Amino acid sequence: MAYLGVDCSLTGRRWVGPGVEHERLAEAMVQQTGQPRALCGVLARLGVPLEEVAGYLDPKLRDLLPDPRTLRDMEAASSRLVAAVTRRERVAIFADYDVDGGTSAALLIDWFGQMGLEPTLYVPDRIDEGYGPNEPAMAQLAAAHDLIVCVDCGTLSHGPIAAAAAADVIVLDHHLAGETLPECVAVVNPNRQDEDGALAHLCAAAVVFLALVDAGRQLRAAGKGGPDLMAMLDLVALATVADVAPLRGVNRALVRQGLNVMAGRSRPGLVALSDVARVDTAPTSYHLGFVLGPRINAGGRIGRADLGARLLACRDPHEAKSLADKLDQLNGERREVEEAVRAAALAQAEERGFDAPLVWAAGEGWHPGVVGIVASRLKERTNRPAIVIGMDGDEGKGSGRSVSGVDLGASIQKLAAEGLLIKGGGHKMAAGLTVARDKLEAAMERLTELLAKQGAGLGGAADLSLDGTLMPGAASVDLCEGIEKAGPFGAGAPAPRFAFPEMRVGFAKQVGAGHLKVSFDDGLGARIDAIAFGAFDGPLGAALSDHKGKRFHVAGRIEINEWNGRRSVQLRLEDAAEA
Repeated sequence: MAYLGVDCSLTGRRWVGPGVEHERLAEAMVQQTGQPRALCGVLARLGVPLEEVAGYLDPKLRDLLPDPRTLRDMEAASSRLVAAVTRRERVAIFADYDVDGGTSAALLIDWFGQMGLEPTLYVPDRIDEGYGPNEPAMAQLAAAHDLIVCVDCGTLSHGPIAAAAAADVIVLDHHLAGETLPECVAVVNPNRQDEDGALAHLCAAAVVFLALVDAGRQLRAAGKGGPDLMAMLDLVALATVADVAPLRGVNRALVRQGLNVMAGRSRPGLVALSDVARVDTAPTSYHLGFVLGPRINAGGRIGRADLGARLLACRDPHEAKSLADKLDQLNGERREVEEAVRAAALAQAEERGFDAPLVWAAGEGWHPGVVGIVASRLKERTNRPAIVIGMDGDEGKGSGRSVSGVDLGASIQKLAAEGLLIKGGGHKMAAGLTVARDKLEAAMERLTELLAKQGAGLGGAADLSLDGTLMPGAASVDLCEGIEKAGPFGAGAPAPRFAFPEMRVGFAKQVGAGHLKVSFDDGLGARIDAIAFGAFDGPLGAALSDHKGKRFHVAGRIEINEWNGRRSVQLRLEDAAEA
């Protein structure tokens, strides 16, 4: 049964509330812990056992961090890092061009730098070189270095790593592995086929962090000191959120502690980027995923691929400001390019139909740097896995995003093994591919078959899941702060959403580029202000602006709004339905 009777909201969604078991558990939590009912409802939905509530609200990294050596090849990798320091070797870092790659590189640059070495950073150009190590670059690096560390890439790079025979190579990665691994010193990857999958949710930066933890232990055992690794958790947190890793278990603890580190504003690159992005409050997972992450990614998408990593590793505040300004400018340009591709891809996909297990679009000259973002937009719009491909000459480079429960990376790898792709790989929720023009249709048809077998395309528009109801008078700053203790929220741990039933619209006006600012009251003297971003891109903005005195059930996320030293609760409005 639909929550509050909303079978089809203004945005076409069915509202789904907490189940009976969650309600019972929440009530038991209230009785035993004395925590607010709304917070207990969130904890129940997240699956927190009654006896673990206190520990969940105050997670300790020392209790959740796994032994690094549970990962295969870890001892060999960390020992080789320590040996490079001991022998004062020439080290190169080959990194992917996204946030996870950039933060992974910055972690190593920071660590080696504090140990007295200055590694060479190499980030391939997205368009000219594509993803991952390539033979010319690896051979060139090997000729001038003793050790190459590949981060957030390399697991499938048999040929390029073989081309680096003149140097030792370590791979620290998390992308899905094939049946065989490259010949090198170590391939540390929780998604190797011979791993048990217990740490498959880690991003590459978390894998690098574990390698540095193990290296630190070796240094201490030898009577030597090492860098303060806890001070590096800001980078791990940024990567974990930006790479959409599930915020459960150790990931949640890494992000929570990393946000505390970031609030201390000790890393010049992140300080400069936060300032240029006008982040004037304590950072949250939202800032990492939607404010800082896109700016770091902008260099790899449409500018110089190494800008993000250089910013994160930068120690000079003046250089950091210059790099942050450049990335902010590139991010603005990225938005313009993305919007053009998004409109064209949406029109093409809509003509093909949104009902199939796969939604896809391909176009001439679409910038490879934005196809992944556009694929995300299509996935969000259709609740289906989406692929967007930019064609150039005889081939196209594309990117895909998946929905929960559908392993896109494995299906892409299968296509590559069947010869329908030039290359392809990734993980469950995201993947990249290169396809020949004459195999495009066949590849997409086969991918549709593979995804259908996993259940893709069976549902309609995504349901809107709600944690319960609130009234404006109960939505206090104290409640918001209490709910934040159940965070951080993100992938695998969605932020709480609440419904406010039977609301009257006080005032409503359009602000900015299609956004809606609105206030609601309950008819009893209590009110709550709300903001709905992009409301006029759909029916929400018009319906609430021209409300004609109707009452509405409204739904969204409550947050603290700080303005001129005043803190108040604001509803980030996501949906509404006539009451």
